[in-house]
Amino acid sequence: MEVRLEHPITLHMMGDWGIANLHRICGWIGAELWRRSPAGSKFATWAGRGGTDAITAVLDGEVQTALFVPAGFARTIFEGRGICRRGDAGRLRALATLPQDDRLVFAIDASFGVASFAELRAKRPAFRLATAFDDGINMAGFGAHRMLEASGIPPATLESWGGKLLLGEAPWDIVPLVTRGEADAVLFEAVMTPYWRDMCASRKMNFLPFEDQALREAESKFAWRRAEVAADRFPGLSGPFQALDFSDFLLLCRDDFPDDIAYVIAALLCETPELLESQYRHIPPKDSPVTYPLQPRKIAATSIPLAAGAERYYRQHNYL
Repeated sequence: MEVRLEHPITLHMMGDWGIANLHRICGWIGAELWRRSPAGSKFATWAGRGGTDAITAVLDGEVQTALFVPAGFARTIFEGRGICRRGDAGRLRALATLPQDDRLVFAIDASFGVASFAELRAKRPAFRLATAFDDGINMAGFGAHRMLEASGIPPATLESWGGKLLLGEAPWDIVPLVTRGEADAVLFEAVMTPYWRDMCASRKMNFLPFEDQALREAESKFAWRRAEVAADRFPGLSGPFQALDFSDFLLLCRDDFPDDIAYVIAALLCETPELLESQYRHIPPKDSPVTYPLQPRKIAATSIPLAAGAERYYRQHNYL
């Protein structure tokens, strides 16, 4: 039988800027909760940035649940390793993981003649790098700047070579700077989006693998994982290469989130995946910003401890 709530609820969620994947996921949750709740229930989705603003909003009680990207960075915060240092970070709980197969990747115009970070450091070219704000909220920016530091080219070093950082917020702000010739290199995520394909169609790019030392430093400091970029992800690759894992959206709540609502959210995510998948099926799974088909075992696998009600549902259905 379909899992339903027995009392009216009001639920505030936080998604993205309002036009991307996090808002779509919130819309799915809100629609299904509305259908499974008594009359008088209310649901709202606040605009957000998918970064530490989601953490703050949940811990401060401004919203009851929010989506955070990438899922693995939540472990960094939960374990007190950095990014967002709060004494109450241990109150964070997960409701689910929504899959997105993504990487943080560095690419530079091939005309610079560099194919590795060692060559980049040796040649010291003056290049314009498009990446995200390192403002403590944008996780692509936080990850990018830490990887630049671990790779021996922090912003100050790049600028000492005569280079320049060009900063933005979202994929449509950043990657097209290279396509239009306003930047020479990019360090960003959302590698499945058309912005990367347009860039590669407009100019030949060299993709630089992160060095083992830099990836080990990221793992040791922040518990971040390395992940392979497949050889068919970008044109002209001679084979797969190593990048930083930037996968998955984590649905967050606080440790006092009601068990019955957590249980129903877990149920609707596992029982009605077609409602979200149908919005992406015109895109091949490899290129989709939500990796479908949605699999319950993947939904139940989270980077921080589960909320009790969600965990109960997943265990009852042998997804854990």
